[in-house]
Amino acid sequence: MLKVGIGLPNPIPGTPGRLLIEWARRAEELGFTSLATIDRLAYPSYESMTVLAAAAAATERLELIPNVLVAPSRNPVLLAKEAATVDQVSGGRLTLGIGVGNRPDDFEVSDTNFHDRGRRVERMIETMQAAWRGDPVAGSPKPVTPRPVRDEIPLLIGGGTERSVQRAARFGVGWTAGGLPPDAVKKMAEQVKTAFKGRQPRIVALVYYGLGDSNLEASLGYLRDYYAFTGDFAETIAQNALRSAEAIKGALSAYEEAGVTDLILDPTVADIRQVDMLAEIVL
Repeated sequence: MLKVGIGLPNPIPGTPGRLLIEWARRAEELGFTSLATIDRLAYPSYESMTVLAAAAAATERLELIPNVLVAPSRNPVLLAKEAATVDQVSGGRLTLGIGVGNRPDDFEVSDTNFHDRGRRVERMIETMQAAWRGDPVAGSPKPVTPRPVRDEIPLLIGGGTERSVQRAARFGVGWTAGGLPPDAVKKMAEQVKTAFKGRQPRIVALVYYGLGDSNLEASLGYLRDYYAFTGDFAETIAQNALRSAEAIKGALSAYEEAGVTDLILDPTVADIRQVDMLAEIVL
């Protein structure tokens, strides 16, 4: 059965910080299975791991998923420590979604190399997993993180390449599709299942939504701005967000048919009523 999660409005400019806490509590009250963030550095968004730590303190049940962190723009030891901290604070509810990223400005502002990010991310994962096991890493004479609740934090790996699929099979519990349409997800999901060689991977997808006619311009404006780096394609992304009950129900059916196990609906309007309106449709 398809699990339905909801995104936090952490990337939407102007979102009040306290709204993120209210959003997390409301999502749990209404019965969503997971709470997710979207991550980038070169944008006025709230930082994912900080937000999820706050959400962990405000909830008891929701799975917490950064979907996804641009891992190669970060220091692996610090990221391992942040993840272990959130996992402990939440009582073992963190699933760490990571990808290599595709926006050079995220690497420029973090003074990291954009061009070798694919090679570096696998070394990063190995470092993080060693740290979670309690092994000293990166020259430290002692362990560098608290032990996660389940000893090792489950990883979801994002990316649309064969290398990312193999990376997911090697290191992760599943693959996360980002904003791909159902037909594209279905093709990738088949590759992922083959790569997992009999193990059952999680297949996670996200889709944008924005409900209410009065919110249309705000929804379009946010997506156009966030994806401006894609040029004209930003308009396609903005127009394709789900804006009716019929569209959302159709998406749930299509993604489940494509093999998705978890669908996360990410908001495009930072209004708490979006949580209630979505819940009425999908729960």
